[in-house]
Amino acid sequence: MNLAPAALLASAFLHASWNALLKRERAPQVAVAGVLSFALMVAVVAALATAPPAFSTSAALGWGLAAGAFEGLYFITLAAALARIDYGLAYTVARGGAMLLVWPAARVLLREPVTLRGTLGACLVGLGLALVTARFGGRSSSRAGMGFSIACAVSVAGYHLCYDRALAAGARSAPLFAVALAVALPFVLASLRGRFALAASGAPWGVRAALRWAFAGVLCTGSFLLFLWGLASSGAAVALTLRNTSIMFAQVLALALGERPSRAQVAGALLIAAGATLVAGR
Repeated sequence: MNLAPAALLASAFLHASWNALLKRERAPQVAVAGVLSFALMVAVVAALATAPPAFSTSAALGWGLAAGAFEGLYFITLAAALARIDYGLAYTVARGGAMLLVWPAARVLLREPVTLRGTLGACLVGLGLALVTARFGGRSSSRAGMGFSIACAVSVAGYHLCYDRALAAGARSAPLFAVALAVALPFVLASLRGRFALAASGAPWGVRAALRWAFAGVLCTGSFLLFLWGLASSGAAVALTLRNTSIMFAQVLALALGERPSRAQVAGALLIAAGATLVAGR
């Protein structure tokens, strides 16, 4: 029985879920540091249970460190975007934008062939993003939120390419993720500066907050490890296709959060999912 498709769908749902939990925090830019800390602890435990060698080459470790730098940027920009715009919009732009960036980058940097199907898929993703972002609002906070979402897309594309190179160079998935998160955490802590004091005046702290962050951290790590297991078991085309169902899960979770996306945004999300399927199925 092939469990890889189920694992990949579960990965997509867990990823959209922990992002939704972060959106519910009153101070996402502070909460993300807690989530990352707990995710790192879970990843370290998983890494310790992995048979050696964790990195069979120095190149694998180098790519893991580079992935960590992009992960740090990802956590920072994700939290900043969620603090300013709707979750459904931020998530769709970040994931869809990353797909649009990875597609040409993989062909230029990794010498992957360009196909008609892949080109059509990339065009659908671009059209979907245009629909999603067409009417996001003219306030300065909305513009800033959109900017952070785009920066988040760049960081997602960056760490995906680095993880791909690290695995190809001989890294094991759990140690790879643990190293990346260990690199990312100082970036996130450095970005906070005075935000702890600001958040303390209006956000709940203590055991309940720690439990929320721990739960989100477990979802974060579980999502990534399930994705890598599904990738190894089913191949890149199937894995990337099923993983991008997270965009659709995000729209459902956005409704649960009380957000009401426009018809254009819903249509755009559908086009992004369709385009991602074409690109991954090349």
